[in-house]
Amino acid sequence: MKILTGARDSLLSRAQFQEMQTMVQGVLELDPIWVTTIGDRDKKTSLRSMGKTDFFTKELDEMLLRGEIRLAIHSAKDLPDPLPHGLSCICITKSIDPRDSLVLQEGVSLFDLPLHSIIATSSIRREEVVRSLRPDLKFVDVRGTILERLFLLEKNEVSGVVVAEAALIRLGLTHLNRWMLPGETTAHQGSLAVTARSHDLEMKEIYDSLFGTRSETL
Repeated sequence: MKILTGARDSLLSRAQFQEMQTMVQGVLELDPIWVTTIGDRDKKTSLRSMGKTDFFTKELDEMLLRGEIRLAIHSAKDLPDPLPHGLSCICITKSIDPRDSLVLQEGVSLFDLPLHSIIATSSIRREEVVRSLRPDLKFVDVRGTILERLFLLEKNEVSGVVVAEAALIRLGLTHLNRWMLPGETTAHQGSLAVTARSHDLEMKEIYDSLFGTRSETL
């Protein structure tokens, strides 16, 4: 069964799409529609004080509601809470890795960094974790794709970049030098979510049969 499926147009999202396609292989054929969301276009708005909004899902939500796609695949942590009326989360996969990683230059450890080195992160929670380990460090907000963030490190504009370990795994970047940060992370980090129209019982039944009932409260 061929299913029009929306996802964000980024390397990470494409990797997530392929991961989901592999999971449903033999049952569904996901036909991708790549979408640039407002969160992809707006690289200036800080995520630090942003709650569970539709910043990264709005366009895909609207396409689902208009019937232009039948499914949408997201990073589960990006879903708004609540979902728009008429939409349901029909699947949340098991996380491939929920941890946060501090990516550093090759051969450098967190405690080797010079005093007042600059760390890039768009998360207050991640900043607080790093600060608990190195109170002297300074922090700058960062937006953009994983590769765009890591490019700041390559250009020596920052000394470290905090990203989700799951993103590095999916992008094949686990060769990078990184420090695993301790403590809890964002709920469902590293998991994929599939959304559909609430009345699309066929898709819900198919995903329930493949994954069990995983439409958890986000």
